[in-house]
Amino acid sequence: MIAVSFLPVLTLEAQEGRLFKPLAYTKNLAMITAAVLAITLDPAMRLLFTHMTNFRFRPRWLARAANAVLVGRIHSEESHPISRILIRLYEPVCAWALRWKWLVLAGAAALVAVTVPVYRGLGSEFMPPLDEGTLLFMPTTLPGISAAEALRLLQIQDRILMRFPEVERVLGKAGRAETPTDPAPLSMMETVVMLKPKSQWRRVAAWYDRWPAWIKPLCGRLTPDRISTEQLVTEMNDALRFPGVSNAWTMPVKNRIDMLTTGVRTAVGIKIFGPDAAGIERIGKAIEHVLPRVPGARSVFAERVSGGYFLDFDLKRDQLARYGLSVDDAEAVVTSAIGGENVSTAIEGLERYPVNVRYYRDSRSSLQRLERVLVPAMNGKAQIPLGGIATLKLASGPSMLRNENGMLSGYVYVDVAGRDVGSFVAAAKHAVRESVTTPPGYTLAWSGQYEAMERVRERLKIVLPLTLVLIFLLLYLNTRSTAKTVLILLAVPFSAVGAVWLLSFLGYNMSIGVWVGLIALMGVDAETGVFMLLYLDLAFEERRQAGLLRTRADLRAAIVHGAVKRIRPKFMTVATMFVGLAPIMWSSGTGADVMKRIAAPMIGGIFTSFVLELVVYPAIYEVWKWRSVRRQAA
Repeated sequence: MIAVSFLPVLTLEAQEGRLFKPLAYTKNLAMITAAVLAITLDPAMRLLFTHMTNFRFRPRWLARAANAVLVGRIHSEESHPISRILIRLYEPVCAWALRWKWLVLAGAAALVAVTVPVYRGLGSEFMPPLDEGTLLFMPTTLPGISAAEALRLLQIQDRILMRFPEVERVLGKAGRAETPTDPAPLSMMETVVMLKPKSQWRRVAAWYDRWPAWIKPLCGRLTPDRISTEQLVTEMNDALRFPGVSNAWTMPVKNRIDMLTTGVRTAVGIKIFGPDAAGIERIGKAIEHVLPRVPGARSVFAERVSGGYFLDFDLKRDQLARYGLSVDDAEAVVTSAIGGENVSTAIEGLERYPVNVRYYRDSRSSLQRLERVLVPAMNGKAQIPLGGIATLKLASGPSMLRNENGMLSGYVYVDVAGRDVGSFVAAAKHAVRESVTTPPGYTLAWSGQYEAMERVRERLKIVLPLTLVLIFLLLYLNTRSTAKTVLILLAVPFSAVGAVWLLSFLGYNMSIGVWVGLIALMGVDAETGVFMLLYLDLAFEERRQAGLLRTRADLRAAIVHGAVKRIRPKFMTVATMFVGLAPIMWSSGTGADVMKRIAAPMIGGIFTSFVLELVVYPAIYEVWKWRSVRRQAA
């Protein structure tokens, strides 16, 4: 059942599959290995190392030490020191639950019902936040910014970022490399902000500031005494507000993955499809005006699809023919004299620098001066001004055309802060639907993390019910009883109570990591439910065969014996899982946030499932079995 419960994880795809499939494979392989060793190596080791008689030799003290280590003492369940404590604590609770069974059942149902609105109030996101230790600052300006202005703005931003004591180094980039894989215009900048270790960040006030120094590191795991990454990003964003600049914050690896999978560099993006670039830009501007009013939108920027500026050279073909020039001759002069041409390469060690030759900036800074660029004609015997063979004019048009699914497209980038992605997109959709009119032929598609969330949600809608059906069939094949199978599966809503309340207390959103923890919890629930029902059935059958089941008191005595006298193995099973998972909640560093989202629902679910099973199962068992006891007595 534990292996089958990981089936939804094994069906994940893309980045979530690459991240969590190894966890499922490792868990299942470990379970298979443990099962094989439990029926092969464990019995052999018991026969080899278990001694039924004590050693007798001198000196006596050495014999007693050898017997304590190598022989030991096998206690009965009632005389076991741990069992005595657990029985003393649990027996009154079990008796009370049987006495007030209907109150217990009503309380359990009410607790599950109260948990439903808490679950609906949890936020949703695609992947848990992964702190890479480095930030990526991506400001965007309107198209048409010059290289000099972009460089100046980049230097100002870098100087401001270096004022923060948490920043170690800053590396900014404007423009793009000479490769089609980096289609970034000058208006889109990228600044990598490398941060110092968190132990060197600024301190903030904490509730344990006056406590002894030795306990502060432990409390710091619960409530950090350093400024958080979210607070640091908020301060940086406030310091980097410039007119005409839209800021976006992410992390380098996360940004590359998002750009490769969806093409959107922010957590939420809107893709506008249509037949005309001007219409796409008009819709994008309308959305850019509406979305800042939605809570959680830190910045909104719509691409200016038609905001490019161009210098057109309209060649006069009759003049070209007059001077014996071809179109290639004129374009070669424009390319080399204005755009520049690499004529050599300077070598300095392992470094290579191209030597580019073109006119001075003053000779190409205006249309009048560009018209005076000389074009050699008549085999070099004459120099013709460029204005004599071409008409120069400034024009505007699309700076870049996106084509997706055979249609022109434009993007709106939305940087979300202080709110989960799922609820923000729901509110943003409502705002766009109410305020933005989409003409016929144009469509909107919500992308970014939301696109991946929708993909995973649609897959889990199919796989999760299938997994529950398979677990139900396995339980039925084990119990041969529908009633027993349903009784065991009641552990699932019981565990959901603790999982949901702990997630709400920790402020975690529903994400792929949380769902992996909940999926793993289903197998554990079935395991603990099988244990509880097994011991109740054993006690019931033992008393039935002995003819001791005639009254309700006899039934309650059998239930108390099966539930209370076998509390130690149930407690050990749950305690082992809890002790194995609890250290994850104290971990820190890169990747700790993801693992905490997996462990949190399991810890909360295991606790409430164990407590409610101990209290509710005996009451349900009495209600279920009392009818058969009355029939047998009759």
